[in-house]
Amino acid sequence: MYVGRFVVVAPDRAAYRVSSRSFPNRRIVAREGGATLTVGPTEDAPETDNPYISYNCVREVDGAVVVGNGSHVDPITEKIGLGYPARDALAESLLALDYEKDDYDTPRIAGVVGEDSYIGTVRKDALLVEQVDEPTLVATYEEDSPTAFDLDGETPQEIASEVYDHEFEHAVCAAGVVRDDDGIETAIENGE
Repeated sequence: MYVGRFVVVAPDRAAYRVSSRSFPNRRIVAREGGATLTVGPTEDAPETDNPYISYNCVREVDGAVVVGNGSHVDPITEKIGLGYPARDALAESLLALDYEKDDYDTPRIAGVVGEDSYIGTVRKDALLVEQVDEPTLVATYEEDSPTAFDLDGETPQEIASEVYDHEFEHAVCAAGVVRDDDGIETAIENGE
């Protein structure tokens, strides 16, 4: 089954995976010492003016971490940095940016792992933001409402590899995140 990009959020960890039929030549790179993970084209990717190809997919802020499938990750992060509760930062940013205005009306998906953890999506027909107490998935297609998901990985690398290797079709790259008493750790799986 093809679900497109997806986010998994749990109270203490998260994952993000790019799955793509149209733009498979992408990878995730770490910036700012791993505090920000950015999706972008590989060197051999064809030129495109598609605004949805490059974006920050993971950002740390004030002991929390934001994961998502597009440019909305940045305003969510900024609002948390300004003191907004995670739920409000997530809901307000998703609502303001709305779903992607592409040929598929692609939903925006995101999550926050922090003192309280949330997952959300904005689709053409709904804005959904839910607090999570177990691993929960939301994807851009097919699984576009929050639903329970088995996430067994405990380290960031195990999480990134687990979602990259998941049976959902057309894996491109993935990120894993763990938040614990020692802080936030991230890992990348680019399938290399």
